[in-house]
Amino acid sequence: MIKILTIETTCDETAAAVITDSLEVLGSVVASQDKLHQKFGGVVPEIASRAHLENIVPVIDETISRAKIQLADLNAIAVATTPGLAGSLLVGLSAAKTLCVALKKPLIAVNHLQAHIYACKIAFREDPFPCVGLIISGGHSNLYCCATPLDFTPLGGTIDDAAGEAFDKVAAMLGLPYPGGPSIQKAAEKGNPKAYKFPRSLLEEPERLAFSFSGLKTAVRYRLVGQGKTTNPATIAAELSEQEIADIAASFQEAVVDCLVGKSIQALRTTGMRTLCVGGGVAANSCFRRKMENAAQKEPIRLFIAPAALCTDNAVMGAIALERFHAGLFETLDLDVSPGLVR
Repeated sequence: MIKILTIETTCDETAAAVITDSLEVLGSVVASQDKLHQKFGGVVPEIASRAHLENIVPVIDETISRAKIQLADLNAIAVATTPGLAGSLLVGLSAAKTLCVALKKPLIAVNHLQAHIYACKIAFREDPFPCVGLIISGGHSNLYCCATPLDFTPLGGTIDDAAGEAFDKVAAMLGLPYPGGPSIQKAAEKGNPKAYKFPRSLLEEPERLAFSFSGLKTAVRYRLVGQGKTTNPATIAAELSEQEIADIAASFQEAVVDCLVGKSIQALRTTGMRTLCVGGGVAANSCFRRKMENAAQKEPIRLFIAPAALCTDNAVMGAIALERFHAGLFETLDLDVSPGLVR
């Protein structure tokens, strides 16, 4: 039985897992940094990398303990090397290289975005490829044509803010805590999604497989403070009733979801594919999941959305390393990270 240790440090989650070639998860640990970044309203790269340095060894140690194996039992070490924050990625890669040298095990590089889509295969134990892949998170809102787990062709992506970034920024405007996705969802539960007519950018352009959320974010700001004013939106939001906050949150969330669902369906029609796989933190949003499932039934298409625990950053989705292991795609120890938001 093949056993691979997977390491994930692309942004602000320090995670590790031990996966077998039958996709069994022997052990998995995730150390979150949400509290460290909360007062800043977003991830601070320097703080993230320092937290990874503190967490990486304990996380790996606990993962091996939960897996009930020894480090020597591993067949390879896999680590996410792209895309992500440079400092964060380097912590994971350095740990992986150290283990490879000490244990004389091969090194496998993982593409974080491909891994998000692969989470669907892990969760459903069914091969979804080929498919259209939708990745929606704090840094990504991308559509791909996924011929295989390792062969992705970009179809389009956001031209400004990612969906998760828009959630964080609007949550800050409304005086809601970070991270914005869960905060907006919770507030929206008591709101009317039709209370405000916010824009659905590019939705009427089916030939253009792209997202744009900056206009929507600006529309929320204008609703709060008016055009051309420099007032802090959170100051105005503090004077609103709980119901008004809920209505704005629900209307904003509905607009984001409509764009994500609509563009996904357009991508399927453009490519002629009948399978959609969705991953990334925003995919945990209950409104999105409900509307995407309804749209999938109407088309109809095969829909795979990773469970919430595998939507946010984790190392279990690093099981995509098994595909590279069986293909003999190993890395040399001069491997470097490739940071950035889109790859």
